[in-house]
Amino acid sequence: MNKIKYGLKNVYYAVATIAADGSATYDTPVAFPGAVSLSLDPQGENTPFYADNIVYWVGVANTGYEGDLEIARVIDDFKTDVLGYQTDNKGVLVEDANANAVHFALLFQFEGDVKATRHVMYNCTATRPGASGSTKEDTVEPETESVTITATTIYNASYDTDIVKAETNETTDTTTYSGWFEAVYTPTRPTP
Repeated sequence: MNKIKYGLKNVYYAVATIAADGSATYDTPVAFPGAVSLSLDPQGENTPFYADNIVYWVGVANTGYEGDLEIARVIDDFKTDVLGYQTDNKGVLVEDANANAVHFALLFQFEGDVKATRHVMYNCTATRPGASGSTKEDTVEPETESVTITATTIYNASYDTDIVKAETNETTDTTTYSGWFEAVYTPTRPTP
């Protein structure tokens, strides 16, 4: 079991097709190189209900995660696949102001002291990166770009509930672990 984590790497995205029942199928994951940092904060809240002068019941709302993915440079494939950019007949990327949000799975791993933990967030959307830059001085300082990721729930028929994410651990079988970035992992409920 990992006692610590460090080192974000192996960031991938896979475009999702959302079905009428709220479940998703995914395209083959695409590498998103140049990951610098990822910070996703849980969304939702606990709502206590008081009775008999105590907290009698607590409702928990898990609405996913939101935060920033900092990357060396947002790749063109991500811009066209997810952010809705169009390529014109001269090979210029054009930002479409009316593009619809494209849902995708975000896959990534954090290194650990024993084994890297691999993650998937099943139903993500992303904001556009900002535009910024500065002049070159005595030394070259690389500048990064960031997109805000919102990861919400997606329906999983096997569990007959909404899910948000999955991650590997020490009990994950070798085939699942080694193929993590080849296809989006879909969990299935264990048979009794």
